[in-house]
Amino acid sequence: MNVRDTHALDTDVLIVGAGPTGLALGVDLARRGVDALVLEAAGQLFPGSRGKGFQPRTMEVLDDLGVVDAIHAAGGTYPVGMVWQNGERIGEHDMFEPAEPSEDSPYNRAWMVPQWRTQEILAARLAELGGKVAFHHEVAGVEQDDSGVTARLASGGTVRSRYLVAADGGRSAVRRALGIGMTGETVDPSPTLVADVRISGLDRDNWHVFPPREGAGLLAVCPLAGTEDFQVMARFEEGAAVDTSPDGVRKLVAERSHIAAEDVTEVRWVSDFRPRAALADRFRSGRVFVAGDAAHVHSPAGGQGLNTSVQDAYNLGWKLGAVLTGGAPAGLLDTYEEERRPIAAQMLDLSTAVHRGEVRRGGATRQLGIGYRDSSLTEETRGAVGEDAIRAGDRAPDGTVDGVRLFDAFRGPHWTLLALGVGLPDGTVGQAVPVVRGGAHGAYGAGLFLVRPDGYVGWAGDTPEGLGGYLGRFGLGC
Repeated sequence: MNVRDTHALDTDVLIVGAGPTGLALGVDLARRGVDALVLEAAGQLFPGSRGKGFQPRTMEVLDDLGVVDAIHAAGGTYPVGMVWQNGERIGEHDMFEPAEPSEDSPYNRAWMVPQWRTQEILAARLAELGGKVAFHHEVAGVEQDDSGVTARLASGGTVRSRYLVAADGGRSAVRRALGIGMTGETVDPSPTLVADVRISGLDRDNWHVFPPREGAGLLAVCPLAGTEDFQVMARFEEGAAVDTSPDGVRKLVAERSHIAAEDVTEVRWVSDFRPRAALADRFRSGRVFVAGDAAHVHSPAGGQGLNTSVQDAYNLGWKLGAVLTGGAPAGLLDTYEEERRPIAAQMLDLSTAVHRGEVRRGGATRQLGIGYRDSSLTEETRGAVGEDAIRAGDRAPDGTVDGVRLFDAFRGPHWTLLALGVGLPDGTVGQAVPVVRGGAHGAYGAGLFLVRPDGYVGWAGDTPEGLGGYLGRFGLGC
C-alpha cells in the first residue's frame, strides 16, 4: 500500500527502510496488533539479489513469521562450487559444510533466495496482516521528546510516532541525524562488483568460480535459485576503477572466463562496494532504535549480515509489542541493545574471518548457537545442570512432546511454558501463556522452560517457584 500524504499520519512505530529488516519488523508488529508504518525513500522495493542466503536460525524466524513456505518455494539450496581454468572444469567443492536435519533443528542448511524476492514475500505478508509501506518518503531529520518522535520528511511533511526504528541501511540518515557513530575497519581494500545478469549456455547446477590469474581478479557466477538470473561477483585490485555499465559487466565476464560477452544477454542490476565491518556505537537513542545494516555492516562472506539483521527485528519486535500492547514496562526496550549489540559484534568477527579464509562456512555460520545467557532477561533457577543441557538464555529447540510439535506450539506472538517431567499445578500461569506438558525430552531433559516470543528460553526451573514473579516483569502475571 502506498501512502502519499503523511502529514496527518500518526503511528505507534515508524520504521524507516523497507528492506528485509524493516519489513520483518513490520510483519512482527502487525501480527501483535501494533500500529506501525514502514517508510521507504525509493519508489519501489530494492531490485537486486544482494543478501541472498538464509541461515537455519533465520529460517526458524521466518517459520514463526508465517513466510517460510513462501521462502522455500521461492528459493533453493546453494549449488556445488565448480572451479574453472582455461575453460576447463578442474574441481568442485561444497560452499557450506554439510549438516543433517534433526528433530531439534529441522532447518539444517543455508537456503538461497534473492533479496528482491525475499522483500516481495515479506511485503506481501505485511499487507496480509494489514500493515502499510509508504514509498517515495525520505526522512530528512528526527526530533524526539518525552512522548514521541517526529520524523521530518524531505518532501516537507512529518510523521509522529511513539517509537522510531532506523532500518535504512549502512549509510543510515537517521543514525547520522542522531549522531551515533560507527566503529569498524576495511575488511578488504579491493573493490568488488556484484550484478544480477542473464547468461545463455551456462549450467545452473554449479556456482562457477574463475580463480584470479595474471591481469584478472576473481570472478564468481552463481545461479540464483528460483529465478533465471545469475549473480556475478568480481574482485578488483585496490584502487582500480570499476565499470558498472552493462557493457562493462559484459566485458568483465568475458575477460575473466570462457563466457562470451554476447552470452550475457541482460544486466538487470549492478553495484560496487568495498567490504567493511562496522558496528554502531549505540543501538538506541531515546525513543529511536537502529537495526540491521544501520547498526552493523558486514562483509557478504558467510551470509551473516542479512541473518543478523532479520534477527535484530525479531528481538525488537516482541519487546515493542509487549510495551505498546502488553503492559510491559518501557525499560524492557533497554534490553534490545543489551542483547543484540554483542551478537552483532560476534557475527561481524565471524563474517570477517570467513572473508579472510580463516573460518569455513560451518556450524557457527548457521547461528543456531546464538543465545542470551548473560542477558538481564535470563533467569536460570536450577542448580547443577549438565554441560550440554538447555539452559535459560539458549535457543529453544524443536521436538515433539506428547504428540505436540514444539515449533507449532511456539509459533505466534506469545510466550510458551514447557513442563517436562515435572508437575505443574493448574493456574500456575494465565491463559496468555500456553502450556505444553510431557515427560523429560531430548536436549531439554526434565524441568520447566518458559520460552520467549522469539524462541529463546527466558526462565528455567525445577519447580514453579519464582515463575510468577518473572512473568510479572512482562505484564503477564496471573
